[in-house]
Parts: sequence; C-alpha cells; structure tokens
Amino acid sequence: MHASEIAQKGKIAKEASRKLAVTSTKIKNEALERMAAALEKNAKAIIDANSIDLQAGDKKGLSKALLDRLSLDGKRIQGMVDGLKVVRSLGDPVGEVLAEWERPNGLKIRKVRVPLGVIGIIYEARPNVTVDSAALCMKSGNAVILRGGSDAIQSNIEITKTISEAAYAAGIPKGSIQLIHDTKRETAEELMKAREFVDVLIPRGGKHLIQTVVKTAQVPTIETGEGNCHAYVEKTADLKMAAEIVVNAKCQRPSVCNAIETLLVDDAVAAGFLPMVRKELAEKNVELRGDAKAVKILPGIKEATEEDWRTEFLALILAIKVVSGVDEAIQHINTYGTKHSEAIITKDRKAARKFQNEVDAAAVYVNASTRFTDGFEYGFGAEIGISTQKLHARGPMGLPELTSYKYIVHGTGQVRT
Repeated sequence: MHASEIAQKGKIAKEASRKLAVTSTKIKNEALERMAAALEKNAKAIIDANSIDLQAGDKKGLSKALLDRLSLDGKRIQGMVDGLKVVRSLGDPVGEVLAEWERPNGLKIRKVRVPLGVIGIIYEARPNVTVDSAALCMKSGNAVILRGGSDAIQSNIEITKTISEAAYAAGIPKGSIQLIHDTKRETAEELMKAREFVDVLIPRGGKHLIQTVVKTAQVPTIETGEGNCHAYVEKTADLKMAAEIVVNAKCQRPSVCNAIETLLVDDAVAAGFLPMVRKELAEKNVELRGDAKAVKILPGIKEATEEDWRTEFLALILAIKVVSGVDEAIQHINTYGTKHSEAIITKDRKAARKFQNEVDAAAVYVNASTRFTDGFEYGFGAEIGISTQKLHARGPMGLPELTSYKYIVHGTGQVRT
C-alpha cells in the first residue's frame, strides 16, 4: 500500500527540518535572494497558471471579491518579490541567546532560540500566502508544508516549484518547502492529525476555516485572524480625533481582521458625537445598526440584534452601542470580542490605563486606529498571521514567534545529590 501524500511529504519535511535548523543565515539569505529573482523571471508562467484558476473560479461562481483575492498580475508578483527582500533583511532569530546565568554549583545555563520544526500552513485562495509563509518559515529555520485551497491550486503549484527550486539551488535542504497537491478535505484533515511529522499548524483564512482546524486538529494549532474589534469613545475624548480614528478603523480596509465592527460611545457624548460620525460614515456608504439609545439619537438606522455584537462583518457595516462608562465598555468587549485589537479614544489617563489593563486582547490602543495591528506596521517586516490566543504567541507573528527555545547547560562534572 502506497503512503499518502501527507505521509510521504511529512517524512521528507521532518528530515529536512533537522538540517534546516542548523543551516547558516548566509545560505538562508542567499536562498531568499534567489527566490525573489526566480519569481521575477518566472512571472509569466505564474500568471498563466493563475489565469487557469481564475477561469475555473469564474465558472464555479466565485464572488468578485474572492476572484480579486485570487488574482495575480505583475504588480502583485512584484509585491511578493519585495516581501522576500524584506524577510532577507530581517535578523535571523535562530541561535539568539534569550538569557544566561550561572548556578551556585557552577552549572552555566543558556536559553537559546530554536526553530519549531515542521510548520503546516492551511490557507484559502490567496497565492501570496504561499510565498510569505515559505519565506518566513525558512528564515526562521522551519520546514513548511503548504496546503492551499483548490481555487488557487495551479497558481500555488507554479509558485512553489519556482521558489523551492531556487532555494534548493542556494543550499537549502530539499523538502524544506513543499505543497500538498491533493486539495480534498480528507487530505487537509490528515494533515491536521499528522502529529508524527508536523509540529505546529497555522490556519490562515476566514472564521469557518480557522474553527474547522481548531476543532479537528490533533497537531498543536495557533489560532489566527478572526477580529471582532471595537473602538470606544470615552466621555473626555477629542471628538474630531475620535471620528477620524473610527472612520479609518472601519473604512480604510473593511474586509480585514483589524477593522472595527462595533463602536462603543459614552452616554455623556453620544448625542454630540454620533450625528457627526454618522455623516462621515454615510459618505463611505457604511450601514449602521444601533442599540435603542443609538437608534433614538440616529433615527432611521437599523436596530442591532444580539448576533450583531458577535459578528465580524468584514464589510461596510458598523454596530453601535451607547454605554454608561469605561466599565460597561470593557465588559462588552470582554463578552463579545475575539481578543484581537481594541481601542479607546480618551484624554483621561486613568480611563486609558484601566482600559489597557482590563481589556483582554492581543493589541490594545489608546488614541489610535486598530488598523495598525500588522507585522509590517509593528516593525517586524512581515508576519505569518495575527494570533488571537495566549499560548506561545500573541498578536502579529514575525520571525521570533516561529521559534521555540531550548536550554543549553554546561557543567564541569556536576552530579545531583
């Protein structure tokens, strides 16, 4: 009986990961350079493969938004090339000494960063994820098994072939970058359970994909992405600033996980603030849904349901709730939020501190838009996702978050008595 694609590629990835863990920074950087050059050189073949996916997607009835996410052109391939160059410029986390100390018995202990091993990435119809994931995993010393969606399979095959051959020519161990070609659900489920080969799974995509992986996986999983984010306008806020932040956080790019979905406004300023922000949001075609107090201040808007407080709209829809103060705002966020990004707009330092200390989220902002929760914006160069959980990594995951650590202990013959 033939081993499955997961078992075959998993075994190869495991062997490659051990060699990659001790591959020099120089070789990894050379590989990233060659990968960037290969993408530029092979752009036409990649775009041709992508056109096959686009035609199939159109026949299948994919939405314009999905087809746009799937589509590749010269500009988007250049974006991938630029991303590879950014990752090349970043420091290599592998081997970094996090702490060192000496015990009274003379043992010298160092805590050192090491790769996670084999990382499985399960994602949907965005071919750029193939390049980003491969680059970040390789630079941090991890082998990667990529499992994209069926909608982007031809694009992903051509991209993976292009970048993996370039990486191997630079001295990266063969098998460090692999794509699963079988896009059946059963194959994805097998990857989720491949504890023998895979050390960590990272799903990248919508709520349904992430929850499916979290519920099915036997491999440790890092939950990323879902963002039911809030902005709270506290009673001392500069209302002009508050309006600018709210409009940016909702409208600058509504389909991403760090856009806000609910606006919380202090009762003391709601009557003055809501009509002002409504005008600006109306210009951006935002649909508003409010609680009873918000509806009274803004006649004609829809009444919000309980489900609206829980929903990541990813669209030009904003739920509005009028609250009695910072305590009610915090309670609402901790009840309905997804631990992603939350913001308070205030001049009151005490209220700001309370909000920062008590809101349970990966990123908490004072007087700034939630749209900044992003690896590039944080100065990490790139990210593999935004973790909304607490174990191991939280928030934008750059290269250090794709490592673990081990203790290196030096003795001179000590034995324990």
